[in-house]
Amino acid sequence: MGGMPRNATIERKTAETDVRVELALDGTGSGARDTGVGFLDHMLDLLAHHARLDLTVQAAGDLKTGAHHTVEDVAICVGQALDRALADRSGIARYGEATVPMDEARAACAIDISGRGLCVFEGSLPPGAIGNFEHELVEEFFRAVSSNAKLTLHLSIERGTNAHHTIEAAFKAAARALRVAAALDPSQDGVPSTKGSLV
Repeated sequence: MGGMPRNATIERKTAETDVRVELALDGTGSGARDTGVGFLDHMLDLLAHHARLDLTVQAAGDLKTGAHHTVEDVAICVGQALDRALADRSGIARYGEATVPMDEARAACAIDISGRGLCVFEGSLPPGAIGNFEHELVEEFFRAVSSNAKLTLHLSIERGTNAHHTIEAAFKAAARALRVAAALDPSQDGVPSTKGSLV
């Protein structure tokens, strides 16, 4: 990457949402997250901190119909920002994995910045919501991120009885795995693929 800044700004405006995301891969976790969905803001804080991303997210959505559109469109923009910031993928580690406990809960994530968007989500969450964030939106968030960032993401909820703890462990595991996969590897000359391309 030759010292080039790895950052991106994405804007998405539809009849349902208006989203702006600013992302820098080589950050400290700084930035503000304001989506109107309090639990999503909390999870984005965790994502930024544990992936060491500078991440600013501003979103306005049709929350009267629920948080689904806002969560999905924020995830689309985060994924697109990651894709743009990673550019041609030169010099990255490419693979990352992490297992994270959160009290009684535990989640594991493996990531390949492969150029192929795929999310494999294993595990179950009980029906319900935390604030206006429905539990089922966890899978929707990571599916949209992986598709738009063009990465392969395997996320497993291994155990947990408290939904808040379980979801938090999942976001932290994904963040930690992303941090490793997106890191620059000084021993890697060019794109880490025998094909010569990851885009």
